[in-house]
Amino acid sequence: MVSTSAISAVLAPTQTVSLPGTPPLSLRVWGKKTRGHVLPLVLHFHGGAFVAGDLDSGACMAELIASTGAVVASLDYPLAPTHRFPDAVEAGYAALAWLYKQRTRLAGNGAPLFVAGEEAGGNIAAAVALMVRDRAHPPLAGQILVAPMLNPCNATASLRQSLGEATGCKWSDGWQQYLRGPMDAEHPYAVPGLAQRLAGLPPTLILTGADDPMRDEALAYAERLRDAGIDVRSSVVQTATGWPDSLGVQPPGHCPCAAQVHTRLRAFFQAATPPPPPPS
Repeated sequence: MVSTSAISAVLAPTQTVSLPGTPPLSLRVWGKKTRGHVLPLVLHFHGGAFVAGDLDSGACMAELIASTGAVVASLDYPLAPTHRFPDAVEAGYAALAWLYKQRTRLAGNGAPLFVAGEEAGGNIAAAVALMVRDRAHPPLAGQILVAPMLNPCNATASLRQSLGEATGCKWSDGWQQYLRGPMDAEHPYAVPGLAQRLAGLPPTLILTGADDPMRDEALAYAERLRDAGIDVRSSVVQTATGWPDSLGVQPPGHCPCAAQVHTRLRAFFQAATPPPPPPS
């Protein structure tokens, strides 16, 4: 059951979606179907270290993805500590299955389906992609991970460089509130960066910044995916990005590296989306 309500004209319309096994969830759709065209359809997860964030804080990345010509459905997934792993991942999978049934209405007949997310949302997107592979449905054309939180170890050089002498950080705190206990850290859906089996995942785009605390874990995951035979595009944006924090506070369209991100997203969609069949 879906009910639609109008919000500020600056933002995309928001829907309340009732999905099996989850409380009602809000979902904001950016972009719209164009007659005669089939567009990429993307389920997007915002950042917030698993414990914060909403559709507004995810608007910057959602609009960046939509600016390439995709239709983006941004999900307000359940947050920790009220909802610990695997609640957000299961909600994400349920939303993806719902989106697959709506693909013709939203993006055109046979629209290819993608998952995307930044920071903790990148973790959930990667986990949902693993779940899709294991459950063999729905078909997934690709995953887009931006400054993703993939490993609770928090011992990489890029994170230490960002933290300086600090002994704690919001990402470490977020992991502690997201995972129910030490055994969760061994589950691939909770910690995709340490997943033992990566074969069978869809084409992947991983974007990070030179100043991103999660840079090293993002690039390590890209390399592990390549070793597993996955088609991976990874890129480090060299200009100052302020990622991942800046993505949650910048107004849509104001990301200083928007042009670079747009180019990489567009190229990824073109490569991962098969061309339309020639007219009969």
